[in-house]
Amino acid sequence: MCSEDEVGEFVRSVPEFERMPVRSGIRRVKHGFSIPDEGEHRRLLGRIHDPLKPWKLSPMDLESRWRWELDTKAREAMAEHTRIPEAPWWVVQAVDAWRLCPNRIDHPLSRMPHCAIATSRTSNCPSKSRIPTCGTGSRSRTTQIG
Repeated sequence: MCSEDEVGEFVRSVPEFERMPVRSGIRRVKHGFSIPDEGEHRRLLGRIHDPLKPWKLSPMDLESRWRWELDTKAREAMAEHTRIPEAPWWVVQAVDAWRLCPNRIDHPLSRMPHCAIATSRTSNCPSKSRIPTCGTGSRSRTTQIG
């Protein structure tokens, strides 16, 4: 937990801190993950009842169920106070964990400027360099230094 003064300092400092790299030309893409309450409930039940998953269940998982509403409100308030036009928050719907990773990767890549790379069509393939040989003439995977 932190004090009200610490929260106030955080929400005052973060926007300016995030503007500094943006002014230097660095693009910031911030993601927040939205997991529906029902999805989180199913995930925890799976960890409790699946004999292959109990090692994944932590005391923090159980505590998070009791704090769901409070944590959601705190996350939304933090996002609201730290949202700046140069680096807005993007919410990734995390209903399906299998789709979460591709969505998380695809979005920032789609936000970055890019151009086509000119490729040269050539039939000349560079030759491989030879692996150094030892005294027997056989290829060696190690090379002595010194």
